[in-house]
Amino acid sequence: MEKFTILTSTFVPLPLENVDTDQIIPSRFLKATTREGFGDNLFKDWKSDPNFVLNNKNYSGNILVAGKNFGCGSSREHATWAISDYGFRAVVSSFFADIFRNNALNNGLLPVQVSDDFLGKIFRHDHEAKLTIDLENQIIRIESTGEEEQFEIGAYKKTCLLNGYDDIDYLLSMKEEIKKYEEEHSSYTG
Repeated sequence: MEKFTILTSTFVPLPLENVDTDQIIPSRFLKATTREGFGDNLFKDWKSDPNFVLNNKNYSGNILVAGKNFGCGSSREHATWAISDYGFRAVVSSFFADIFRNNALNNGLLPVQVSDDFLGKIFRHDHEAKLTIDLENQIIRIESTGEEEQFEIGAYKKTCLLNGYDDIDYLLSMKEEIKKYEEEHSSYTG
């Protein structure tokens, strides 16, 4: 996975609540088993509307800002694959479904949960506004105003994202410590 430290980018606003995983990536596109190619079908059913935000060339960036309860519905890892494959590195919302949050973190996509108030402040900005997400300090900032808010992330997943580790990479990074522990606690004497 790619390391995530500090991301400054414009954002794509999706001010809709209760966006479920079937809306993110419709089930008819779930036949592939690798992560590549899902971005083309991100919000596929909504892209038929010429006014949908992903069809608006004014909006771009590596951050998707969504309404409350993003990623609800079925457990669909493909949803995070589609968001990442489209080019987003982070999703900001005031609430994430637990399964979506875990799938995102396991696949290198940072879910940043903010207060309803702060989310509203972000949505009031135009297409040129930039956000900065500082994972090390767990801060999200609106660049034009300097307003910022802390966000929570577990220490383990934070370490993984900062280093670009998946779960296996994390264990491999501790190889020497594991070996030392085994040597010190081994009851085998033969």
